[in-house]
Amino acid sequence: MATETTEAAAGHGADAAASAPGMPQLDFSNWGNQIFWLLVTLVVIYFVLSRIALPRIAAVLAERQGTITNDLAKAEELKRQAVEAEEAYNQALADARAEAQNIIAEAKAEITAELADATAKADAEIAAKAAESEKAIAEIRASAMENVVIVAKDTAAEIVSALGGKADAKTIDAAVAERTKG
Repeated sequence: MATETTEAAAGHGADAAASAPGMPQLDFSNWGNQIFWLLVTLVVIYFVLSRIALPRIAAVLAERQGTITNDLAKAEELKRQAVEAEEAYNQALADARAEAQNIIAEAKAEITAELADATAKADAEIAAKAAESEKAIAEIRASAMENVVIVAKDTAAEIVSALGGKADAKTIDAAVAERTKG
């Protein structure tokens, strides 16, 4: 009995396999319908993509390209402005340095002029004081010579009298005058 059930089941399975055509996609009798629906689906997909999706994608790409172009143009403009600003900065720096050099030169000239004036004033004062000093020294020298002459006359008179001689004032004056001349 067990063998009969197995044979019956095997026989029934063989009939089912012989009557089933296999995968419906590979059944040649259905290919016409499948090709028709394939074409309909492709046409629908084409129209959906061409009328809805692709224009939106193209608009996004165009907007993106416009944004990129605008950003590049703006970047170039900013770069140009930065170069101009740098040139203006460098020019201002050069002008400031030149002005500083001019100020330094003017200050040096003023200081040199003031120093020359002060030196001339100091030289004039020194010359005046030196002239005064020379005059004072000449007066002192003259007064010293007068004192020396007086002292010499007195000393000569005392020496002559100490030696036992008598000298008159005219002889002593003449002797002292001759010796003091040179």
